[in-house]
Amino acid sequence: MYIPIKDRKYWLEIEGEGIPVLLFHGFTGTTNTWSEIVPYLNESHKVIRMDLPGHGKTVTNGVISMLQFCDDLAIILEKLKLEKTHLLGYSLGGRTALSFACVYPEKVLSLVIESGTAGLKEEQDRKLRQEADLASAKEILDDGIPAFINKWERLPLFETQAQLPNDIQKKIKEERLSQTSTGLSLSLTGMGTGFMPNWWTHLEKLPIPTLILVGDLDLKFVKIGKEMHKLFPNSEFQIISDSGHAIHVEQPKIFGTIVSEFISKQEI
Repeated sequence: MYIPIKDRKYWLEIEGEGIPVLLFHGFTGTTNTWSEIVPYLNESHKVIRMDLPGHGKTVTNGVISMLQFCDDLAIILEKLKLEKTHLLGYSLGGRTALSFACVYPEKVLSLVIESGTAGLKEEQDRKLRQEADLASAKEILDDGIPAFINKWERLPLFETQAQLPNDIQKKIKEERLSQTSTGLSLSLTGMGTGFMPNWWTHLEKLPIPTLILVGDLDLKFVKIGKEMHKLFPNSEFQIISDSGHAIHVEQPKIFGTIVSEFISKQEI
């Protein structure tokens, strides 16, 4: 279903009944990325999957900043008559879920961050990342989606996915190729790591129950996850064996079980 806000249309898929759980995919992903995880959640919860700005069926007609998206999401929850929700986000989606929790903590029951970060701490690092994101955005527009995706898939971040069964790799590739050059370009310049707020100083003031999940083969995010865990006043941290950046794809059974148990525990 579409939910319109001014000149924007956000695509949501809703199934199940109960307390809501809102799922955010990563960069180049769509709602389809959660297909293996939904069965672990929808028997006891209302599962809401959403295409983020620049992705899938969502239409934004321009750059949407992380903070603007948070405001839009608050309106979407009001339209759905949902006072509070659990949040689960992967990578870009993890940064998005954390951002919403920082801006609207009263609307969040719990937070699950998979391979996410609180942003960049130093201004110089932010400027360098912004330049890199802008360069990638231009590259996508100039060279097209297939060329960019071929380069994207070769990043060390995703090398563990080469071990996945061929049918799963094909599904991931098709999802990535289904994007538009304009959409991914807008996503990078609006909600890329270089353009999102620095939330590191906010973590100590965020009492929301939080679960941080990282893959043991994703060393960069293992380090980031540990740092975030130390700052959150109410968090759990788990390293998932034999997994890289996309745990929900590489270890769906383990991931689904851990997340469903964590969310259910918050409702006792």
